Amino acid sequence: MHTLHLKKPLAFFDLETTGVNIVRDRIVEISVVKALVNGETEIRTRRINPEMPIPLESSLIHGIYDEDVKDAPTFKSIAKNLASFLEGCDLAGFNSNRFDIPMLVEEFLRVGVDFDIKNRRMVDVQRIYHMMEPRNLGAAYKFYCGKTLDNAHSAEADTIATFEVLQGQIEKYQGVTITDAHGKVTEPVKNDVAALHELTASKIVDFAGRMVFNDKGEEVFNFGKHNGKRVTDILKNEPSFFDWMMKGEFPLDTKRKLTEIKLRGLTQR
Repeated sequence: MHTLHLKKPLAFFDLETTGVNIVRDRIVEISVVKALVNGETEIRTRRINPEMPIPLESSLIHGIYDEDVKDAPTFKSIAKNLASFLEGCDLAGFNSNRFDIPMLVEEFLRVGVDFDIKNRRMVDVQRIYHMMEPRNLGAAYKFYCGKTLDNAHSAEADTIATFEVLQGQIEKYQGVTITDAHGKVTEPVKNDVAALHELTASKIVDFAGRMVFNDKGEEVFNFGKHNGKRVTDILKNEPSFFDWMMKGEFPLDTKRKLTEIKLRGLTQR
């Protein structure tokens, strides 16, 4: 029995998907916990054939591989039953307003099943978590150092707190292992500046983040129509894009780095 005060059922749900692109990616698993007005709950979980390969990096996160869903029903085949199960329910999830609900709505629209959310209330548990448990320097200082940050937003107080927080992080996490997105077990936090740089800044090309390094160490664009594409390829195949960025409202640092990449390409010919 749950303790929520409800006037209509509240359906908590979570999606596992082929990726995070709402338009391009597909659902591979959905789980719904329907909290009923009478205090009872109904739970349904279903794997779904996405009708596309599941990228390895996604499988390593949720543990669902192509073989696991090859005989599962498609979303189209379960869409009407799912919509019926969610009929009359408000919706809830973790980061659901930004990802799960848009992804689910997109899937319904793609197969022509009406899933209207106009009269549904939406509860995003992550929003409450971030609101009530702030992720700022004061919260970090309290968590890692056990002290209250006085004079917050004073440059000296913030700097000293940051200095102490890093020491607290190293003390707490040194020797702690995690499994990364590729399934590799690593010990990311070490008392070593080179290792900390690799952890926090190794993918930076320009400080605005318009370009980043991919897993192969190649500069790629990190925005717009060329997101994920190699900078050198775009500069070669679409020279006007360079001119557009140089004339646009991009930081001088971004323009400098873009120019460096272009000049490097010219000298390598």
